[in-house]
Amino acid sequence: MAATAKKFGRVPAAVARLATSPELLNGFLKLSAIFEATTLTALEREVLIMTVAARNECHLCVAMHTATLTRLDAPAELVAALRAKAPLPEPRLEALRVFVHAVMDTRGEAPPEALEAFTGAGYSRRNALEVVLGIGTYTLSTYANRLTRAPLADVFAEHAWHAA
Repeated sequence: MAATAKKFGRVPAAVARLATSPELLNGFLKLSAIFEATTLTALEREVLIMTVAARNECHLCVAMHTATLTRLDAPAELVAALRAKAPLPEPRLEALRVFVHAVMDTRGEAPPEALEAFTGAGYSRRNALEVVLGIGTYTLSTYANRLTRAPLADVFAEHAWHAA
């Protein structure tokens, strides 16, 4: 909690709710840090996170990661497509989004053609396993935020999102 307070200047309500299980909060923070160290770029990681967040209908996560994408200067069309759960304008990132769904749809048993399409877009088998790490990390976060009914902080209000 102290590190989170230092990073944000306060402890966000959502973090406080997760902290009722220190193990969950610590696990998420550790997994998140490990995911940040993968070979996927910052933009690719955010595409994965937003894909998981929108699919799992986590209003808080979509708003927070919309803000992150904005800080990364992601194109508005990309952000809008992610929020709408629509195909992405950039083919490589669309291949990532489609692969994330394939892995989630099959609980990890993505068909060979899904892996081939992913690697055909320039990703590696290592990246495929990093996708699994990202899905696991952000499924944990989205489920916990939904379970605790985590409120949207005012700082993310401009990025508010509701599932269609």
